[in-house]
Amino acid sequence: MSTFATAGRIVVGAGTSAQVGGLVDELGGAAGELAGAAGGVGGGSRRPRLLVVAGGSADVDALTAGRDAHVWRHRGEPDVEAVRAAVAHAREVRPDVVVGWGGGSVLDLAKCVAVLVPGDSDVLDHLEVVGRGLPLPDGALPVVAVPTTAGTGAEVTANAPVRVPERGVKASLRGRAMLPAVAVVDPELTFGCPPALTASSGADALTQCLEAYTTPQATPLTDPLARDGLERAGRSLVRAVHHGDDAGARTDLAIAALLSGMALANAKLGAVHGLAAALGGRLGAPHGQVCAAVLAATTAANVAALRRLGDAGAAGLARYDDAAAALTGRPAARAADAVAWLAETVTALDVPGLGALGLAEEDVAAVVADALAASSTRGNPVTLTVEEMTDVVTASW
Repeated sequence: MSTFATAGRIVVGAGTSAQVGGLVDELGGAAGELAGAAGGVGGGSRRPRLLVVAGGSADVDALTAGRDAHVWRHRGEPDVEAVRAAVAHAREVRPDVVVGWGGGSVLDLAKCVAVLVPGDSDVLDHLEVVGRGLPLPDGALPVVAVPTTAGTGAEVTANAPVRVPERGVKASLRGRAMLPAVAVVDPELTFGCPPALTASSGADALTQCLEAYTTPQATPLTDPLARDGLERAGRSLVRAVHHGDDAGARTDLAIAALLSGMALANAKLGAVHGLAAALGGRLGAPHGQVCAAVLAATTAANVAALRRLGDAGAAGLARYDDAAAALTGRPAARAADAVAWLAETVTALDVPGLGALGLAEEDVAAVVADALAASSTRGNPVTLTVEEMTDVVTASW
């Protein structure tokens, strides 16, 4: 049995961000009822009150002009205190609709705010692994998600990673209530992304497509999305980094990120994201950089482990063969070609290794232990041992 859930509505295309105001107004009636039931201002006959969670440099003046709108600026990946501060502000503002306008971390924060504002619980009440893991409350405010980077696909995912610095990890809020009401994917918003940000976010989209395609939890509904995303990232990631004004490459990456979000939300990820969760909380480095740093070595470890399984690993290897064909554009490519292509691409993107990102040698054992316990790792196509995961970290230095 397969199930599939995504954002309530998805709008894709150049210039579509100009439609966000109208889309918000369409949500006004239902949003007013939801906010009223949750203690908000209510009333569906007026334009909805907005809370815009925006990136530090995001231009949202056209959206907020003439509206009852409040802007909350955020930079970097959200941690527990950032979520608490944004939620406290939102509870004072009492919005009807939350608009997330920025990179994946901004969209994740917007989703956290929307799901926590109607109640009185704390983010740690609901965080998995390091929190209480309680179900998310009902009645989340509707979110309009507008990505300005092509990476996480957060505009269509039902989770939000949150850094927990005192534990040195990232953990997620997770539940269907976090799916945005509307996702607006305008490739033109990504044209201003500098090369390093384009590389790290694009590497994340590629990783998500690869892991969603090779996980045993892949479905007939997620496979076409993940594979198309691999093809788009394969032909356009490096080009977009080195030629940021290439509209075709930018569009490919924006769509690849969207597809990766839909695929991972309905399949699983794998050990790359398990390591990223363990490393991200310690390093504070961009999520995509961390994924890219361990991507080739993790894929090589998975392929080697599947080969050792013989017939039991054949189906998993066939997935990597197909992924290799999608990434390289060569129908005869095989799993080893995927590993080589990933290594070459990470080098071309000038991605720093884990040592350069700040990992200390004495933390490796703890990182491996946390990665093996991470929820993403449970979707890996093969079980990796402590020794194999340690080798991955060492090879990614």
